[in-house]
Amino acid sequence: MRLDSLPLTPDHDIPAPLLTELTALYASQREFQALSGDFPDSDDIRPEQVAAALAEELANPHVDVLLARAAGRLVGVAITLAHHPDPADPDPWIGLLLVAADEQRKGYGRELATLVENRFQSAGRTAVRLAVLDNNPRALAFWTTLGYEVIGHRRDLQLGRPCAVLRKSL
Repeated sequence: MRLDSLPLTPDHDIPAPLLTELTALYASQREFQALSGDFPDSDDIRPEQVAAALAEELANPHVDVLLARAAGRLVGVAITLAHHPDPADPDPWIGLLLVAADEQRKGYGRELATLVENRFQSAGRTAVRLAVLDNNPRALAFWTTLGYEVIGHRRDLQLGRPCAVLRKSL
């Protein structure tokens, strides 16, 4: 698997072919999109919505959007945050890790998570955090299998959804 930062055009847009790939990836995860409420209609995710969501993420200088490719195909995306808005929180965060629905159960999620953790560790970070929506037990099971431990519960900063906060030492 290859992991690269999201390339942008000189106008800071996502290249059209890549936006098509990203939209297909996001739309493939209909169940997650329905749980998250990130898009108005999880059955009709459009390129302009994905572009707007990613532009909002990239407005934060501490955010990286990472693309995972296997055999040249986009199989996943990870959005990371180097510094949480809470100054008392010393750890970087994984804000999103999404694997294309037709590529799940092939080890890509685990590999993508490991690559993200390795990036943080190489940068001198000693732990990483993430939040899992309370209504997503499959995600909670995935992350705890990878060694993440629940350290608390709170509402997410974006939409106020109830979440479990997990942490893993690197």
